[in-house]
Amino acid sequence: MDEASLISKATQNLSAVLRDAFEMQPSEAALVIYDTEAPLTRMLTAAYRASLPNGQFVDIATETPEAIIARVDKLKPRDIVILVQSTNFRLNEFRFRIELFKRELKTIEHTHLERLEGDDVETYIDSLAYEKEYYRPLGRALKVKLDKASRVVVECEGTSLVYDGPLEETKLNIGDYTEMKNVGGLFPIGEVFTESRDLATVNGDAMVFAFAGDDHKVRAHPPFRISVVNGVLDASEAPEEFQAIVTRIKVEEDVLVRELGLGLNRAMGKYRLLPDVNSFERQQGVHLSIGAKHAMYAKPGLSKKHGRYHVDIFVDATRVIIDGENVFENGAFLR
Repeated sequence: MDEASLISKATQNLSAVLRDAFEMQPSEAALVIYDTEAPLTRMLTAAYRASLPNGQFVDIATETPEAIIARVDKLKPRDIVILVQSTNFRLNEFRFRIELFKRELKTIEHTHLERLEGDDVETYIDSLAYEKEYYRPLGRALKVKLDKASRVVVECEGTSLVYDGPLEETKLNIGDYTEMKNVGGLFPIGEVFTESRDLATVNGDAMVFAFAGDDHKVRAHPPFRISVVNGVLDASEAPEEFQAIVTRIKVEEDVLVRELGLGLNRAMGKYRLLPDVNSFERQQGVHLSIGAKHAMYAKPGLSKKHGRYHVDIFVDATRVIIDGENVFENGAFLR
């Protein structure tokens, strides 16, 4: 697809995000902060210009951080700030998205777009499509099931990974912010996630088809087996690169299996990968995190800030069964 067609598709998708997820009103201002380093950054900026004809647009290379923050200071709650980044902007010492949320500003953040080129560009643009009538009922239904679940089984070809006990409160990332303090976040979206309340109740085996490397890029592999005993991962059958990651984690902390993520984004999957892990974790299917770090859930002996490692791995799941009900099969969620 040529660049003009990609920008047109991105405009259509982002316009739907602004309308259906963020419910943008004519009275609400928009500030887009962008750079021009990566091709995809330039395309998304062009798409936002078409979607937001009255928006303010600031090339980060042309203004100081102080001047940009002064622009933000003039915004009122429920206005929107959009960050289109080839890497990751550093406008203050903290994550800037958190500062925007403190000001009650809606926020859309695109990061590390330089990691995407060639066919990845179209995949990313497709992943921005907001299917309100798909994400919202499916995400809510999965949350209801997971919040009351006593047993979840993730099946792969010849393996089962079992969560034998209650789960933490399920978090939603489905573009529905009606009951949330913060409006927005990192895009693309499409995910529900939780973890076991007692990590030791996770046992069994699973097959992994991809994982994030040290550079936060996704590596695809022929599916390999991992084993979990009382919540701790063993990867003796894994490729050398994955075993090296596990060995490095072991030096500082247990290789715990924490996040259980169900990605809903139909633009991505086993046969349509994106190298950026922050995007690909929304792929339609199952991902887990390994390592002690998880900012959303505290555990006895594991505060939200404890732990250094949170490595996403992607499971070659054939079925997901919640309290005996099959909710995922043949690469898609059942509705």
